[in-house]
Amino acid sequence: MTTQISDVGNLPASLSTFVGRRRDIAEVRRRLGTTRLLTLTGAGGVGKTRLALEVAASVADFVDGVWLVDLAAVRDPSSVANATATALGVPNLGTRPVIDQLAAFLAHRGPLIVLDNCEHLVDACAELAQALLSATSGLRMVTTSRRALGLFGEQVFAVPPLAPDDAVELLRDRAIAVRPEFQVTDGNRRQVLRLCDDLDRLPLAIELTASRLRTLTVDEAVNRLEDRFGLLTSGNRLARPHQRTLRALIDWSHELCTPAERLLWNRLSVFVGDFGLDAAEGVCAGDGIGRDEVLDLLDRLVVQSVVLPTEREGLPRYRLLETIRQYGRERLAECGEEEWMLRRHHDFYLALAERIADDGYGPGHRQTLTRLRAEYANLRAALDHEDGPQTSLTPATPPRFHYGEGGRPGEERRRPEAPLASATEPTPGRATGLWVAAWVAVLQGEHTIAYRWLDEAAKLGELLGDKVVGARDRSLRGMLALFGGRPAEAVSLLEEAAAALLEIGEKFESAFALTQMALAQSHLGDPRSTETCRQAVALAEAHGERSLLAHARWTLGYDAWRRGELTEATVMIRAALENEWGFDDCARVALMLEHLAWVTAAGSDHRQAGRLLSAARALWRDADTSIATFGPHMAEQHTQCEEEIVRALGPAGYEKVLAEGGDHHGPAEAIAYALRTPSESEPTATDPAPSPLTPREQKVAALVAQGMSNRQIASALGRSPRTIDGHVENILAKLGFGSRARIASWWTANQAPSL
Repeated sequence: MTTQISDVGNLPASLSTFVGRRRDIAEVRRRLGTTRLLTLTGAGGVGKTRLALEVAASVADFVDGVWLVDLAAVRDPSSVANATATALGVPNLGTRPVIDQLAAFLAHRGPLIVLDNCEHLVDACAELAQALLSATSGLRMVTTSRRALGLFGEQVFAVPPLAPDDAVELLRDRAIAVRPEFQVTDGNRRQVLRLCDDLDRLPLAIELTASRLRTLTVDEAVNRLEDRFGLLTSGNRLARPHQRTLRALIDWSHELCTPAERLLWNRLSVFVGDFGLDAAEGVCAGDGIGRDEVLDLLDRLVVQSVVLPTEREGLPRYRLLETIRQYGRERLAECGEEEWMLRRHHDFYLALAERIADDGYGPGHRQTLTRLRAEYANLRAALDHEDGPQTSLTPATPPRFHYGEGGRPGEERRRPEAPLASATEPTPGRATGLWVAAWVAVLQGEHTIAYRWLDEAAKLGELLGDKVVGARDRSLRGMLALFGGRPAEAVSLLEEAAAALLEIGEKFESAFALTQMALAQSHLGDPRSTETCRQAVALAEAHGERSLLAHARWTLGYDAWRRGELTEATVMIRAALENEWGFDDCARVALMLEHLAWVTAAGSDHRQAGRLLSAARALWRDADTSIATFGPHMAEQHTQCEEEIVRALGPAGYEKVLAEGGDHHGPAEAIAYALRTPSESEPTATDPAPSPLTPREQKVAALVAQGMSNRQIASALGRSPRTIDGHVENILAKLGFGSRARIASWWTANQAPSL
């Protein structure tokens, strides 16, 4: 069966064919049409996850996407909502519980969510499902678990072992991958069926066994398994038959590995979720495994179906199925290496966090954020394995801006709060931890809490003689004054901070302080604001930092609007939006769209201004915050813009354009919408003939025309590269073109009326 990865969502592209289960797929799809909560149950290795993903990838009824939440790596029940929010890309700028923010985010949406591997978190998953399904009538959920959630209205589908013919076909398909000449013939079919029956027709067991047919005949595999099952049955009569079968298979697979392969298998079990090659080398090499041997050993474990290749955020990764990982962890503990490996895992990710902090701002900032998101689960696991509270402050502080930019500042503040409460010694680590907590509190609009952290950080910085802490303290106090409606105070503090930060070499933070200072000056009508903006732009350009350049150009656009220079304001804000591509920051994009709406309204295009306000409103709602977070001046200007639009269009006309402008999935699509010219945004009688492309293909064509690669488009739209490859191929075929350049030329000449 050919799978279709959803245009909107995060389903992983399958790296192997799906075999059989036609009746099961049909039945699951039928039940999904009659219930909002469907749980697939069954023994480990029976194929619950793969069946759920196959069904999810084949349905086309969910315009808001199909989303996978893999809970295998989650151990704390309180983290289930966080894991779900992260998978869905839900910003977390507010202060409400994450489960409430999720409910609000989904209230206007109707996606399909697949909660995978729920069995060790059943109560937390049931609570989450109950809350989310109650919040929106459009949501449907599929869960996989060894037992049902026990909610009213839940339907349960017990996933059976494969049918005999499907089991044989799966064995044949996987065996051919390692031994191309393998065939199922009349001569060996009976033994193949016997082998599959001995394996209880469990897909995982069949895949593990198929990898051994590279060197064994079917008869040899049958005989070896009979010996293994005999030993297992005599030693564990209480285990269920499927459990005995799977344990026997994993034991056998482990024994057939070379000593080095077994050692790497065991050591890889310390990773949470997926991991990269550099992490495997950094954590697992040593004492029996050379660093230069890790890649070859990984490849051999991939061939044996122990390790699975995968992809996250466009990066090549590896992972172990949870059953395989748990087995490896048991063996790691048995050989006495568990604590050593956990320490190496912690040290590797601590060093990675520090490199991210040191290298994060500059030309590679977006790539750094991509790496941070890919490593999020392992970074959290490293934080949870600490020697003490002072140690735990250290890795919490390096990614200080990144969690805010990635949309998770609420969680970032919660990370250092516990160690801050217990690690009271006056150390540089505590000073930085206090500043991080204050920074995130500012982003969430919790000024009282921010001042509390800053007061202690300032005293500690003075005690330690730390100039960086002092400069950052003044910078954040300037932001607080700006957001609190005290621009004169903000200018004084930010001017001091910018100079001090530049003096100690913190150019990025100095430029950021200058942008805030320019805003405050602009609020005051200070003519120096334009020069301050230009200083910030020059620093950002010299630093090569796109996100900072976006912020600086937006500030320059805001200043131009305040001066009545509408053309300059439009150019600068549009340039800022172009620089903002790929950072996926709801609040920052919403702020830029707000200002573009104000400029557009000032130019008397009230319909387009209303649409832009609508797009911004959707992002504010998703971020669980509002423009008021950025100060009373901003809130007042928003109100004035709304009132002007209502006067021009009337209340009904305003509501109409609001409905037209809010149908975008996240910051990337909102940016794409805003960057179209006003004439493209309003249909007219001279509109071109309907495009042969689907709306999704039109979005991709627009980004191709901007010179973006398939991988960049995938990152911007939150899709897999394979999905974008397919879209580009379809566009070329529909238009009869042979190159991407032709797509760009066609789009420029025939810009479609709707993105």
